[in-house]
Amino acid sequence: MTVQDSGKVALITGASRGIGYGIAQALVARGDRVVITGRGEDALKEAVERLGADRAVGVAGKAHDEAHQAAAVERAMEAFGRVDFLINNAGTNPVFGPMAELDLGVARKVYETNVISALGFAQRTWKAWQRENGGAIVNIASVAGVSASPFIGAYGMSKAAMVNLTLQLAHEFAPVVRVNAIAPAVVKTKFAEALYEGREAEAAAAYPLGRLGVPEDIGGAAEFLTSEKSGWMTGQTLVIDGGIFLNAGVG
Repeated sequence: MTVQDSGKVALITGASRGIGYGIAQALVARGDRVVITGRGEDALKEAVERLGADRAVGVAGKAHDEAHQAAAVERAMEAFGRVDFLINNAGTNPVFGPMAELDLGVARKVYETNVISALGFAQRTWKAWQRENGGAIVNIASVAGVSASPFIGAYGMSKAAMVNLTLQLAHEFAPVVRVNAIAPAVVKTKFAEALYEGREAEAAAAYPLGRLGVPEDIGGAAEFLTSEKSGWMTGQTLVIDGGIFLNAGVG
C-alpha cells in the first residue's frame, strides 16, 4: 500500500531505537518525512534504512551538544526545507540509588541531556521554521516526573522539569505552535531493560492492562499530538501508563 506524502517533516531526537524509533515509524507510516538523531552512526544508518532512505535522514551526535543541535536542524532544512514537528525524546538515566547519595555532577549531566537539550532543540526549530509557519512540539516526559520515583530520582526530577518546560513553551509559542508532553510508564526498550529484565511477567502484573508498554504505544500518541485531531490541545501531559496509577487508589 502506497502512503500519501503528507508534506510534513519531523525532527525526532534519540530515534535510532526504542521510543524514538517507534515514533519515527508512526510518522513515516502516515506520510511524514523524518530527521532522526542518535549517538551511534551505525545504529542511525540501520534505522534510516528500515524507515526508508527516501523518507528519513540521520544525524549523529549527542543531544546536549549545541553544535549537534544546530547541525540536526540545519540538515532538516537542507534535506526537506521545513521542520513542522519536533519530538524531544533523547534522554539518559545513568544513576540508580537514593537521592541522599546522588552525585551532583551526574545530576547536572542528566539535566543537560534530558532538559536543556530539549530547550535547545525547541529554540532552534522555532527560529528555523515554526515561528513563521506553525507546527507542534512533543516532549517525552515520564510517569517518574509526575510521581515519586524511588532510586531514579535524578531522572524523575528531570522529567518533572520536562513537564514544566512543556507548559512554558506552550504558553510562549501559542497560538502558532502547540506543545504537549507524553509521560509513559515502563516501555519495553533497551533503555528501560533494568526495570524489567528477567522479571517481565512480575513487572507486567502490576499493570491493570496486564502488560508493559511497547514503542508503538507511544508512537500512536505522538502521531495524535502532531495531528489536527489534537488541534485544540496544548500545554498538556498525556500519561500513558497501562493503568498503573489506578493502583494508587484506596481499596
